[in-house]
Amino acid sequence: MADENTGTTINVAAPLANGEDTMPAAGLISQYVKDLSFENPNAPAIFQNTTPPAIDVQFNIGTAQVGDEVHEVVLKIDVKAEAEGQTAFIVDLTYAGLFGLRNIPDEHVQPFLLGEAPRLLFPFARRVLADCVRDGGFAPLLLEPIDFAQLYMQQAEARGGEMTTGEMGQA
Repeated sequence: MADENTGTTINVAAPLANGEDTMPAAGLISQYVKDLSFENPNAPAIFQNTTPPAIDVQFNIGTAQVGDEVHEVVLKIDVKAEAEGQTAFIVDLTYAGLFGLRNIPDEHVQPFLLGEAPRLLFPFARRVLADCVRDGGFAPLLLEPIDFAQLYMQQAEARGGEMTTGEMGQA
């Protein structure tokens, strides 16, 4: 097919005779809490403390291929809150999702799994974490949005190219 204005040729993918779908597709199949732990080791004394706790949040992202076109993305969030040297609470959340990837070029799989997939999972993991902290007797912990794609790019650049380990972490 030629463009009449420029005379350039445009390649249009014609459907295959057997009806096979060759278009790239990515989709969230399922998401779930894989592990959740809440500890309030100094209750009830911690509730007498009026100092707001200092909160440390750590997260890691891991991926694993679990089927021909299915990958599990695991978002692990560890939170520790301390007030005046006492632990207020500790939360460990492992939230995961299954993603179906079809006809995705290999060079785009890791950026999707470590950048885009965690972005899709994060709001749900954030809600689980906030509810867990609230149910433990504290004000809900609302984490700020995280730009996982930017973090992926920074870590890949720091390692001299695309990451191939299937894991990304942030302190």
